[in-house]
Amino acid sequence: MRILGFILQKEFRQIFRDKTILAMMLAVPVIQLTILPLAMDFDIKSVNIAIVDRDHSSYSEKLTAKIASSGYFKITGYELSFNKALALADKGKADLVLEIPAGFERSLVREGIQKVAVSVDAIEGVKAAIGSSYLRSVISDFNQGLDINYKTAVQNSPPRSILDITYSNWFNPLAEYKYYMVPAILVILLTMIGGYITALNIVKEKEIGTIEQINVSPIKKWQFILGKLIPFWIIGMVLFTIGLLIAWIIYGVVSQGSLLVLYLFAAVYLTAILGFGLLISTFSSTQVQAMFVAFFFMMIFMLMSGFFTPVDNMPGWAKLLAGLTPVTHFIEAVRMVVLKGSGLSDVKIQLLYEIIFSVFLNGWAIYNYRKTA
Repeated sequence: MRILGFILQKEFRQIFRDKTILAMMLAVPVIQLTILPLAMDFDIKSVNIAIVDRDHSSYSEKLTAKIASSGYFKITGYELSFNKALALADKGKADLVLEIPAGFERSLVREGIQKVAVSVDAIEGVKAAIGSSYLRSVISDFNQGLDINYKTAVQNSPPRSILDITYSNWFNPLAEYKYYMVPAILVILLTMIGGYITALNIVKEKEIGTIEQINVSPIKKWQFILGKLIPFWIIGMVLFTIGLLIAWIIYGVVSQGSLLVLYLFAAVYLTAILGFGLLISTFSSTQVQAMFVAFFFMMIFMLMSGFFTPVDNMPGWAKLLAGLTPVTHFIEAVRMVVLKGSGLSDVKIQLLYEIIFSVFLNGWAIYNYRKTA
């Protein structure tokens, strides 16, 4: 244990001596966690729409007013021709183009039917799908509210029971995206800091030549790996605490579940991800090589973890790959504890996965480290 104490003392001195590394581990994640949730808001609240009104009737004006007052659309142009409206889409000033044909009101009154054309800029797939869905809902509501349709429905429809649907958003009553994103962003930042810094750790000893002195000393391999892991584990737990405080103070995200369960998960997860970084470091010969290998795996972890899209929406092979990454299970557990108030019994499977990852990755790092003179 005395030898391990000397290694820890050396590591802490080395960390606090390098101000750049210290800033990367503490200041950068704090800034990112403060800014990223504000930018990564996937709620579509402002869709630009250009309207081509060929009818200029009271009904077409009512439809235009209905769209403008819905709160989802910003009308960026009233054009006389479709080509001019399409030019707005080409310039990025319109996401949708609604074309109201001539005779719009006359056809509705006389024939009871009329069609409108909606053209969607599908470069941004999510915004296109949600924007067109919003527009269909607004047009449907407008159609039901027309005087001729309402009177016809009252006169021709027999008395019937009306089923009124009420719904509520569990665990996120206001359906705000920040409650979904903030816990996941905290996990991703822990992953990036823990994975990158430890991936550069051992290989740095190789580049500056100090690894040779360590190899000829009576330090066992497990003591060396543990001495490299513990300092960054402590810093990671401090960073996790700071992240929870930022989530509470800035975004009002407070854990509905036990903080002890969260810290238990964080402790085991950090052990796993730091072991992964140390494993990369044992395989690498230079810091540049370690950095690129870590970047490759971190991108996979981030994209396959359910951070952006739910794992359930992925194809079978992707679900399997997502289940083989520790990030996926930690994000799932953090969201369950923070948003749903889940207890340890509810997330025990995720914890078991993290323990397996931790033992496997650290064991592999110890095995792969070659202590040669």
